[in-house]
Amino acid sequence: MPTEPENAPPSENARPSDPPAGSPAGPPARGPGRRRALLAAGAVLAAGLGAAAGELAHGTALFGGSADSGRTPAGPPPAEAAIPFHGARQSGLTGPQLPATKLLAFDLPPNSPATDRASLRTLLADWTRLLSATAAGPPPDPRLRGDDGPPRTASLVGLGPALAARLALAVPGGLAEPPAFPGDRLDPARGGGDLLLQLSAADPWTLAVLTELAGAAAHSAGAVPRWSQSGFLPPTRPGATPRNLFGFKDGTANPDEDAARQWVWGPPGPHENATVLVYRRIRMDTAAFAALPAERQEAAMGRRAADGAPLTGTAEHDEPDLYAKHPDGAYVIPATAHVRLTGPRLDGGARMLRRGYGYDDAPDDRGLLFAAFVRDTAQFTRVQSRLAERDALNPFLTHTASAVAYVLPGAPPGTVLGAQLLG
Repeated sequence: MPTEPENAPPSENARPSDPPAGSPAGPPARGPGRRRALLAAGAVLAAGLGAAAGELAHGTALFGGSADSGRTPAGPPPAEAAIPFHGARQSGLTGPQLPATKLLAFDLPPNSPATDRASLRTLLADWTRLLSATAAGPPPDPRLRGDDGPPRTASLVGLGPALAARLALAVPGGLAEPPAFPGDRLDPARGGGDLLLQLSAADPWTLAVLTELAGAAAHSAGAVPRWSQSGFLPPTRPGATPRNLFGFKDGTANPDEDAARQWVWGPPGPHENATVLVYRRIRMDTAAFAALPAERQEAAMGRRAADGAPLTGTAEHDEPDLYAKHPDGAYVIPATAHVRLTGPRLDGGARMLRRGYGYDDAPDDRGLLFAAFVRDTAQFTRVQSRLAERDALNPFLTHTASAVAYVLPGAPPGTVLGAQLLG
């Protein structure tokens, strides 16, 4: 779960996590561990109640009223602006992370190369019309007609390596699935695909309608559904870092624009505003992790749970000091800490843009939809190889699905997705 490149964060809502002070974080013991987990859950509830009390103390009204009964209740907040679809880069990467997301993968059954190219061209044009109309209006479906203008949506479209090779598309060299890693438990039915579409919205209703319409367009073009996956973000104030299901801030460090031009976006030329998505579905054993003492959780992450600061710092966005040691010579950030193993200093400064989501499909199947955007998939492979070998979080993580896609450049006004690639 390579999740912690060090840098400044760009997105409205970002995301993933991080070893014991010298020894790997192991599964909890029974009995006292269960009591610790219950106490941890109680602490989370207490924190939430405390936050609510603080809101009241400062005059913020719960349920839309005022803490001071003598004041007039505030009106509804102004509607947030729609996110433009058209642009040099796709809105699913340039806009803020919206709280509800759906990943959809499709296969395009092989016919002749000319027929398959025509089908792909048709589908990309249909998706362009659908997504741009949803973002700017008029809505393509009356169910998407909101009281305050177009709904807030974002999207990205990518092409899988097998389709790119079959149609001899001029995608960047090296576009390929990563190798198998120790501990992987990948389900082929949940990964891969010729086309990958990510739809995000401010609310589940809009997302459900948009998913239906996008699926219908794919069906009309001859594409066959392969897998789909829903995801979510926790309630997070604008500009703050959301937490993952381990309870830690996830996505603190993402590259700024200068670093992203070097490590995320393609080089100048036809791929300049394109990138490569590496997707991993990672099951998290939240109960076992919650049963660990707080100090072991923080040692496994390399960060503090309360504020997200590295163990060597005082604030969330402080740079982790990987060389700091305790008086006894042990590293402050342990050798197996997640934040240490994902640090750019171990990878020539390379950084990934991460925009992950949580998922909850069953009581024993919840975790992280890891989505990293890189110029070269070899970067992900290097980081994940280190993690698979010695990450202290490994006892609590299982990678269950994987996919890679070339994320197309955006569609400037008057154009459609894939125009440069397909001619």
